[in-house]
Amino acid sequence: MTDHHHSHSPESPATHIESTHLADHATVLARIVYLIFIILPLIGLGAAIVLVWPLGFSWVHLTLLLVMYILTGLGITVGYHRLFTHKSFETSRPMTFIIGVLGSMAAQGPIIEWVAMHRAHHQHSDSDNDPHSPHAHGDGIIGIIRGFFHAHIGWMWNAKVPDLNRYAPDLLKDPVVRTVSKLFPLWVFLGLILPAIIAALITWSWWGLLLGLIWGGLARVFLVHHVTWSINSVCHIWGTRPFDSHDESRNNVICGVLGFGEGWHNNHHAFPTSARHGLRWWEIDTSYLVIRAMAALGLARNIRIPAPERVAAKRRKRP
Repeated sequence: MTDHHHSHSPESPATHIESTHLADHATVLARIVYLIFIILPLIGLGAAIVLVWPLGFSWVHLTLLLVMYILTGLGITVGYHRLFTHKSFETSRPMTFIIGVLGSMAAQGPIIEWVAMHRAHHQHSDSDNDPHSPHAHGDGIIGIIRGFFHAHIGWMWNAKVPDLNRYAPDLLKDPVVRTVSKLFPLWVFLGLILPAIIAALITWSWWGLLLGLIWGGLARVFLVHHVTWSINSVCHIWGTRPFDSHDESRNNVICGVLGFGEGWHNNHHAFPTSARHGLRWWEIDTSYLVIRAMAALGLARNIRIPAPERVAAKRRKRP
């Protein structure tokens, strides 16, 4: 029988300490689980490369894997994310086309739908309407795994594309973006077949064609997807929170390096329209360096960066 007399009494210090300890334990457990989920597929890919070297993998295929990873990964980070979603800089129509095609080759969806989904994520970050929050999926190890799976990949099975007229009206009016977005299947096909053709021409064999498709195409798509999904999942639970951003976004150094600067996610949620996500000198942000290089070549302009006083004002005060 419930003792109603004590049911509304304030929490005792001992109970508070115990609950805090349990919360800390759950956080440590979550970090271990997330680290396993990030690292294990990468170890698996590395093991596969070692096992099949040199018959099923060579310097040709390694080069194709890395070059395609960099080009399509930057197509997502510089193009889909910083240019199309947040308008953090401007570029010419030919460059808009090229960056849009490279991002499309990553096979993460047409530009306009991707942008609409991401803008909805920012509007509802870590609330009930966030398409891919890892939070509120239950307690304990099962809840942690369920939340990770949902944020990492599971959300795509039942994701409803937001209203494009509401979330991406600017892109719907842009003929270049609209054309690239409409031809998305073509760009995905080219992203798979080009490394296959290059490998075939270098090795002059059908075997080279197949391996080019596998490593420069399929394995590369997996790698870029895994790193991008890790921003959605890992960077909303594990890392530092130097800024007030009204959500659970975090800066994670592993995702920061692998994701070309996208892992400085708390910085990004605090200053969404900033072309620079790594706001401190040691926060490596390859995407921003590419944007700066584009500007030096006259290919990027009106690069948006928060003023130092805004950055200082939003920085969380240490207790």
